[in-house]
Amino acid sequence: MKAVHEASLEILKEIDRICRKYKIRYGLDAGTLIGAVRHHGFIPWDDDADVAMTRSQYEAFRKVAGRELPEHMELLEPDSFRGGRAFYDFTPRIIYKNSRCHGDTPEMAFYEGKLNHIWVDLFTIDRLPAGKLGAWWTKFLQKAVYGLAMGHRFHLDFGKYTPAQKVMVAGLAGVGRLIPMKAIFRLQDAISKKDRKSKGRLRYYSTYQPDFMYVTVDKDWCDRVEDMDFEDTRLMVPRGWDPILTEVYGDYMKLPPREKRVPTHSTQEIQIW
Repeated sequence: MKAVHEASLEILKEIDRICRKYKIRYGLDAGTLIGAVRHHGFIPWDDDADVAMTRSQYEAFRKVAGRELPEHMELLEPDSFRGGRAFYDFTPRIIYKNSRCHGDTPEMAFYEGKLNHIWVDLFTIDRLPAGKLGAWWTKFLQKAVYGLAMGHRFHLDFGKYTPAQKVMVAGLAGVGRLIPMKAIFRLQDAISKKDRKSKGRLRYYSTYQPDFMYVTVDKDWCDRVEDMDFEDTRLMVPRGWDPILTEVYGDYMKLPPREKRVPTHSTQEIQIW
């Protein structure tokens, strides 16, 4: 786990360096934000890292990332697989190319080996309409387009769905197979940006998986950032880190039961050089 954290920290430091150079705001997110607040670094058993940026900040970052990132790192966008014809999710990420997380499997081959690395997710925060109905509709559209995109995944895992959800997911994925994935990417991008002129205060993570699409944050929680100690450096966190973490995790300062303090992914397979 130490080597995984070292590689992830190297990516986070590069993100921080680039963002400070170009005056771009970002914030640690999800478990990485909990780690900063509760542990002043990584959660000891957490094996990935997450960063979030508002739409305008991410667009600024992606313009310079290609020339700024070192050779052993790469920005992967959602349409980076099989010429934009395959789908994994809608989350951009920076991969650490000098790493290997899995054996050679048909799934890894399907994604051209690009997902066989340690990475840091870059979640995008977009605006929502001011009204509750409009906000619900935007999130509904995002969930629907995600279902369509799942028709272009390597395989569908129905294990976490209820019987009713299985029918819905299978139906959306079936329709999605009839639509070119490039068109679905354009649709998701249009939905994410459709409320960019909204005067409302609400924001949401437009590139989250549908399970977490319920998360809604106030503009003041994510538009301003501050520095916080993280391992041997200081990284940016959203100034509204407390309400954000409370919204998603409840009592985030409380440690989970000991049996749940395990990595999400198998660190036994990970190789770093």
